[in-house]
Amino acid sequence: MRGNATCRISFSFALLASLLFTQLGHGSLLDTNLPSKFFGWNRGIHIYLPPSYSTQPQRRYPVLYLHDGQNVFSSAGTNAAFGWGSWELDKTADALARAGKMQEIIMVALDNSWGRREEYGGLHHPTNSTTNTAFEKYTAFLLTELKPRIDREYRTLPGPAHTAVMGSSLGGICGVVLAWDHPEIFGGAASLSGSDTFEQTNFLNALKTYHGQPKPVRIYLDSGVVDYMGGDDGCSLTRQVAAEFRRIGWTNNLECFVDARPLTPAELEKAGLRRDKWAAAQTNQHSEFYWRLRSWRALTFLFPPSKSK
Repeated sequence: MRGNATCRISFSFALLASLLFTQLGHGSLLDTNLPSKFFGWNRGIHIYLPPSYSTQPQRRYPVLYLHDGQNVFSSAGTNAAFGWGSWELDKTADALARAGKMQEIIMVALDNSWGRREEYGGLHHPTNSTTNTAFEKYTAFLLTELKPRIDREYRTLPGPAHTAVMGSSLGGICGVVLAWDHPEIFGGAASLSGSDTFEQTNFLNALKTYHGQPKPVRIYLDSGVVDYMGGDDGCSLTRQVAAEFRRIGWTNNLECFVDARPLTPAELEKAGLRRDKWAAAQTNQHSEFYWRLRSWRALTFLFPPSKSK
């Protein structure tokens, strides 16, 4: 994450003078930085506004918060993430909304930082109200600085039923833990290829020892079956986590998908992946390329078409 040590300039998401405004398809992106007292420097933020945002001034929208924000929108370019490209989530959301397969939503993507591992996969202390660890600081920033600002500056539906969080790998487990700890804020969470880190946060053990009622949170989990470390992209752990959620009582509020095979060279060419990445893509589904292909499943699950607008 890039940022400055101090910031004395008054900040407002609504001031276009402080924003880079880019039209992408039918939606639009705003790129900016948000100063934080928890970090002592600015956090890079990317905001996607849906196609109807400027033409329906009375309408309010659900919000999806995203980790690793520098990689999720098409503005990152086709060479982002070591050549895997971006998630192109703006294009996917536009297409799904036009097809009537999901609601139009606002998306808020947070850049990661040099402390990504500690912020996303740090110690899980659900009862600790302090902000001593990197994970707790990141949580406090998201809950007390970023989300309140977004709700003030944009026409959001701020309640948990309309707020979700999504990420991949370490960002995936981070999102699920955030929703587990704060169902009063996040009513949905999506983890793409994230279960390889569940054990590191002790979250799987927390699920195994939990005997309360299901929490009001929609959970999407997925994985591939191979990764660059020679593992299964967290497939076995993903299934264990899904099984624990079902044991607790998650039924219609849980979706678990396993991408059963890597793509063939012909499929990779059709999908537009750079040729020099084809060999790696046949043995590794833990990448932005595969998350780009699977992201529609999470979006349609978390934000299904609304019966009324």
